[in-house]
Amino acid sequence: MTAASPRTPATVALDRAGVPYTPHVYEHHETATNFGAEAAAALGLREDQVFKTLVVQVDEQLVVAVVPVANRLDLKAIATAVGGKKASLAAPDLAERRTGYVVGGISPVGQRTTLRTVLDASAEDYATIFVSGGRRGFDIELAPRDLLAITAGATAAIARD
Repeated sequence: MTAASPRTPATVALDRAGVPYTPHVYEHHETATNFGAEAAAALGLREDQVFKTLVVQVDEQLVVAVVPVANRLDLKAIATAVGGKKASLAAPDLAERRTGYVVGGISPVGQRTTLRTVLDASAEDYATIFVSGGRRGFDIELAPRDLLAITAGATAAIARD
C-alpha cells in the first residue's frame, strides 16, 4: 500500500492478508453511470482488464460475480457455476447492505458479509486485473490468483458480449 492509497475495508483486508496490490485513484464524475467504463477510461486501460463486481441472487443465496466491464454477466452461467437454477441481479440496496459498499464502488474484497465469489475465466489471460478498491474513483490492481485466494473464489466462464 502507498501513502496515497485510501483506506477501505478492501485495502485493510489485503494488507492484513499480505496480498500485494497496487492502488489506482482517479477522478470520479458524479454524472457517471457506467462506473467500470469510467475507471477503464480514467486509468487508460482496456475494458477487458478492468472488472466490475456484481451481486447476484442465485436461488436463495447471494453471490458475487466479477466480470470484465466490457462484457455482461451471463445469468445462466453464474447460476450453473454455483450449482443453482435461476439468477438475477440483486437489488442495489440489498447489495449495498450485504457488502458494506456503495454501488459503483463494490469491491470483491473486504465485504461486510462474505459472499461466494466467481471470477470470469478471462481474468486468467492477465498477470494483473483491476477491481474496485471499495469506493467510486478507486481501483486496485492485483493478480487474479491473489483475488481468488483472498475471496476463496472460483473461476468460470460467466461473461458474455
